[in-house]
Amino acid sequence: MRTVNDVMTHAVVSLDLDAPVHDIVQAMRRWGFGSLPVLSAEGRVAGVVSEADLLVKAEGTDESHTVTAAQLMTVPPVTATKDTSIAGAARLMARGHFKRLPVVDDDGRLVGVVSRGDLLKIYLRPDEDIAEELRELFLTRLIPSGSAIVRIHVEHGVVGLDGDVRDPALADVLPSIARSVPGVVDVTTRLRSKATA
Repeated sequence: MRTVNDVMTHAVVSLDLDAPVHDIVQAMRRWGFGSLPVLSAEGRVAGVVSEADLLVKAEGTDESHTVTAAQLMTVPPVTATKDTSIAGAARLMARGHFKRLPVVDDDGRLVGVVSRGDLLKIYLRPDEDIAEELRELFLTRLIPSGSAIVRIHVEHGVVGLDGDVRDPALADVLPSIARSVPGVVDVTTRLRSKATA
């Protein structure tokens, strides 16, 4: 799991531009969402209406049936694409204090939504999947044949690297690379350089 496409929700609740406040609140309560994307007639994400938008922008009006999503929505919308990395989506959410992001295709059409909870799914990745990816990465791409013996153990997302390497730089690089693999929580290492062993 590396991109938003791997974890996003494909079934999405959205609003039309002319949706009145009553319908917006009703949809939020029914589905339990604090924000909803607003779509243009072409299905593109035109904006997002949040509970905060409702409280601030609709404040003081008694004619909630005349106020629409188009008037309330925040524009331009902050969105992710299916190819956005999980880390990239997390940065967007953290920067804007968002709980959810609409996911759009290359034409800006809504294809899903990704939430903070969706991004946390990477930490549920099976240990064996993580170990297999590390073996593939280390043994077939990074470690020249015969230059190291590295044993990989993963438990609850914590990677243990143990073994001997000829190049001392490799002992520093391998743990850093392991930390970048989705699902890795921490890395412990007992890699020894043969030059100093």
